Amino acid sequence: LGHAVTRPAAVKPERRIIEAPAKVFDSQQGLNEAFKAGTLTGDFIAVIRFQGPKANGMPELHKLTTVLGVLQDRGQHVALVTDGRMSGASGKVPAAIHVTPEAVEDGPIARIHEGDIIRLDAEAGTLEVLVPAGDFALRRAADADLIGNEFGFGRELFAGFRQMVGRADHGASAFGNNVAELALQ
Repeated sequence: LGHAVTRPAAVKPERRIIEAPAKVFDSQQGLNEAFKAGTLTGDFIAVIRFQGPKANGMPELHKLTTVLGVLQDRGQHVALVTDGRMSGASGKVPAAIHVTPEAVEDGPIARIHEGDIIRLDAEAGTLEVLVPAGDFALRRAADADLIGNEFGFGRELFAGFRQMVGRADHGASAFGNNVAELALQ
């Protein structure tokens, strides 16, 4: 599915490998509403897309931690995959964050469908959607309804930066294509 960041040290060893169906959302609010409605049953990997630097400016997704932690405490095997960020707050829930390329850039995360089996192996450092490669490649990327978020979330103020910003795995900077490489020079 691309590049991602994970922090397996905080996750119990028996929870570092999760293979489960995807439940796909385009916001943390969507997942929280599903939780309140009682529809987050069984094992699953929550896919929260359109939260990367170009789509939504990488807002903090800390509201996911509580919901996923509660479900995990109930005995469900859950994990998180997102092109957004969590600033290390995923805690005990296995998470692949900062997935790049992000959904708004036609990254593979935009082609995940509800129910696709995803395998997150934090020990091996792999993140796969278990759909035949040919079928997956033919899928149309999802579109996000970002229009409703144009105003009131800083989107109007930072629209120019979102157009210029680089990928999360390159520093998500609007002032150079690869800040991480510049820092090493």
